[in-house]
Amino acid sequence: MPSKTVGRVVLDEVDQRLLNTIQTAFPLVPRPFAALGDALGIDEDAVLRRYQRLKDERIIRQVSAIFDTRKLGYRSSLVATAVDESRVDAAAEIINGHPGVSHNYRRDHEFNLWWTIAVPPDEDLQTHVNAVHRLCAGRSTRVLPTLKLYKIGVDLDVSDTRSMAATTTLPAHRETARTAADLSPEEVGYVRELQEDLTVDPTPFAAMAARLGTSEDALVKAAHALIDEGLMRRYAAVLNHRRAGFGANAMSVWNVPDERTDEYGFRLAGYAAVSHCYRRPTYPDWPYALFGMIHATSKERVEEAVADIRATTGLHDYRLLYSTKEYKKVRVRYFDPAYAAWAQAHVVGADADAATG
Repeated sequence: MPSKTVGRVVLDEVDQRLLNTIQTAFPLVPRPFAALGDALGIDEDAVLRRYQRLKDERIIRQVSAIFDTRKLGYRSSLVATAVDESRVDAAAEIINGHPGVSHNYRRDHEFNLWWTIAVPPDEDLQTHVNAVHRLCAGRSTRVLPTLKLYKIGVDLDVSDTRSMAATTTLPAHRETARTAADLSPEEVGYVRELQEDLTVDPTPFAAMAARLGTSEDALVKAAHALIDEGLMRRYAAVLNHRRAGFGANAMSVWNVPDERTDEYGFRLAGYAAVSHCYRRPTYPDWPYALFGMIHATSKERVEEAVADIRATTGLHDYRLLYSTKEYKKVRVRYFDPAYAAWAQAHVVGADADAATG
């Protein structure tokens, strides 16, 4: 695996292996950097230095728990909003102000702002979307909740040697019985701590455990239990795609026969290049039910993936919506009082006009 230059940053073979590893499964053990060192053939201090450098270069955004929003009782949706071109940036800033907005991108489409929002169990999602729509002066907004999840999990091949037709190595999505309704106060504490960005320290879970009044072993055991029960999808890194060399971020959307959506959904999810794959509702002005996010180092590489998808599925009615600006990308924060404060300021007593005009 040769060295790779991303911007002004040189990533050697070990850097690339480290980044590939921590995206899929960061070790949930008391000394995770030592465990990474064992896997990479270097010592703990060397891993810590490399990790800190990659954080400083903003290639690693965050390492923390990735929770299943629905399993924690939160309601969420992808939302597409059309705003006047002259005020896209201003509208995006308003949308970003909602504490449950985790992603917000400008895309090359009439619906030029695409954002995701989550609200706590005691809040109404549509009411919050209506309020955001009103505040940002959207012309039209389409709420596109997940009707079926086929895949969720970014796995960027930092070396860029993997074929765009390669199949995924991530585990398939699975449903479990646990819900937030039966989370104990102790488990809520674990969620609050594990959602925070990991500190660069030989024993990063120690401070979390201390704040909870428990031991590292107990916290690590609880984290594994949350994964086993489906509340946590995984504990892993999120990379800054562009800083890691992945400048082409396209949302592929496909018009598929209704009775075959699941068939095509699982086939699309099987591609390693596809990080997220969902079935979503259609509208008269939006016939695309199947969504698959594709990340690549160039538009040409995205087109490679799309060409293979078309060849293997026979699907030809599709759109590629490239992101042209990233306004926000964070992980959803759970059990945060900011939701109630935002609702009090913008929802309570406000005009709840429909946001789907």
